[in-house]
Amino acid sequence: MQESLESLVNVLESYRGRDKVIRTICYGSQLVGGVLTQKTEGSAQLGKSLLLFSAQLSQCRTVLRLFDDLSMLAYSHRYGLGAREEDPGLRWMSVLNNLADQLYYPCEHIAWAADTELIKVKSDKWWLFSTVLWGTSLLLGILRSVRVITLLKKNIRKCERAREVDRSEGSVPSPSQLRRKMRAEVLCVLSSMADLSNAIHWMPPGFLWAGSFPNWLVGLMGTTSSLIGLIQMSDGGA
Repeated sequence: MQESLESLVNVLESYRGRDKVIRTICYGSQLVGGVLTQKTEGSAQLGKSLLLFSAQLSQCRTVLRLFDDLSMLAYSHRYGLGAREEDPGLRWMSVLNNLADQLYYPCEHIAWAADTELIKVKSDKWWLFSTVLWGTSLLLGILRSVRVITLLKKNIRKCERAREVDRSEGSVPSPSQLRRKMRAEVLCVLSSMADLSNAIHWMPPGFLWAGSFPNWLVGLMGTTSSLIGLIQMSDGGA
């Protein structure tokens, strides 16, 4: 019990950890609230309260992201054009992914500022731009993870053949290590696909299934993605 409490405290003391916890509670509240609003009148009132709570947590995360631009810029600068990346496909998908993420933040900031009447512009188009950029980033992330998984499968086969020839453990990478990396990439795909389904839901009506998700389904997709994020963080993968 004490160790679990200390682990939770350590997570909440870091910005990324706190954001993941808030995100999980936000979507979890939307999931439960969406389900309860379809029940009896008493449960429906509790459901509405949970949806309001979820909306407030979402606003909290939006405000906290006002300070993410510089960290994203520093990451993009470190990666550059991916000169250290051996595979050209991974390199350019990563560069485009970083570009989409970098442009996402100012678009969201402008939309938020417009909603709070700090600036005199309509927020609709800026929310649309930010959603498109988020969806683009997620799609590129999925494609990148699929490419990584394909390369890891090839490397696993090479490693197994090499280890049959050379029995010394240190001469070639361990297939088990590569399989762990592959499982991590599979989790990334599942997480991004869940988020992408929500991103499409928030697009203008008429685009695929835009606007068709009930609150509980949005909450389910977001909760799934958030829990995967917590698992990855506990494993040291995010």
